[in-house]
Amino acid sequence: MRPFHLAFPVHDLAAARRFYGDLLGCPEGRSSEHWIDFDFHGHQIVAHLSPADCAAAASGQVDGEPVPVRHFGIVLAMDDWRALADRLGQAGARFLMEPQVRFVGEPGEQATFFITDPSGNALEFKAFADLGQLFAH
Repeated sequence: MRPFHLAFPVHDLAAARRFYGDLLGCPEGRSSEHWIDFDFHGHQIVAHLSPADCAAAASGQVDGEPVPVRHFGIVLAMDDWRALADRLGQAGARFLMEPQVRFVGEPGEQATFFITDPSGNALEFKAFADLGQLFAH
């Protein structure tokens, strides 16, 4: 699979560096006074300094839960997902959606949680007991 590239606005590059680099453990790539590249599990995400573009995402419903419509994330191995959820919980991260399993017993059953970065960008972290369920109907 080829890496994807995602650029998103942040209100403060130092806060983005602490969140993505220190808290999430994403290695930093190139940067300037206006942007920072991060290695997000092999994918390139770029935090661009653009405070005027930082706004909370509208919410929609998934499996009876409110989720931010605008979000990005990664599908992890189940053990990695559990370890990240535990580490974030211990660090005092505020979950938009607490770690849980949704669609239990249905196609697409998945472990998931949502958090936001300091600029209000929502991130979802998922894991599947059976990765073959990723695109199940």
